[in-house]
Amino acid sequence: MSEPAPVELVHYAVADQVATITLDSPHNRNALSRQLVTELFEGIERAAADDEVKVVLITSEGRVFCSGADLSEASTGGMDEGARRIVELQRLIATLDKPVVTRLYGAVRAGGIGIVAASDIAVAAEDATFALTEVKLGLAAAIISLTVHHRMSPRAAALTTLGGEVFSGAEAASYGLVTRAVPADDLDAQVAAVCASLATGAAQGLRESKRILNRELVARIDAHGAEMAELSARLFASDEARTAMTEFLSRKR
Repeated sequence: MSEPAPVELVHYAVADQVATITLDSPHNRNALSRQLVTELFEGIERAAADDEVKVVLITSEGRVFCSGADLSEASTGGMDEGARRIVELQRLIATLDKPVVTRLYGAVRAGGIGIVAASDIAVAAEDATFALTEVKLGLAAAIISLTVHHRMSPRAAALTTLGGEVFSGAEAASYGLVTRAVPADDLDAQVAAVCASLATGAAQGLRESKRILNRELVARIDAHGAEMAELSARLFASDEARTAMTEFLSRKR
């Protein structure tokens, strides 16, 4: 008897020239598990190949946009492949020929912030919460530093990366991490307006404009991606981080 197919964690839909890719993995708060990352790649590549799509929107179900790395997987299987894949994911978003918008509601943590920073436009609820929590677990925001530190001012990057404390959507906008923070009740209307505006652009104009805008970001990823992936994998495998992750997971149960 064959095993049932795994439940889909990333949904894909197209309307009005916008491909909406929705993270929906409630059991681990939309963590970047192997399955979710694989399905997210597939969704973005599907949008890239669809001539009817001009804009890609990444959003989420529930009160968490993304909780970061899947610590259950990382604590048992390591992060060698996972770190490389998240570097590749950020590069895919940055090099996609179509603008990528992220809609941010609720909690955005650690590796999930890399998706935000790789995207072209990010609209957050003012009361959304962000945190680069890696430092609390003996880790470093290594692979996502490629995009996050490109977007944020140096002082804001130091404060959030070293402190690991929670900051709001409004603060994320002031730091340069997100494009705009709006009242939660206005979030969907604002995101829809941004996507509709982008969709009026000609495909060639959007493609070439994005390449100009992201030239330095892509060069940064290409220059330092392998080094940061190696560092991340090494830190995840360290005794200090493994102990901290085990304690964190035990508190969640």
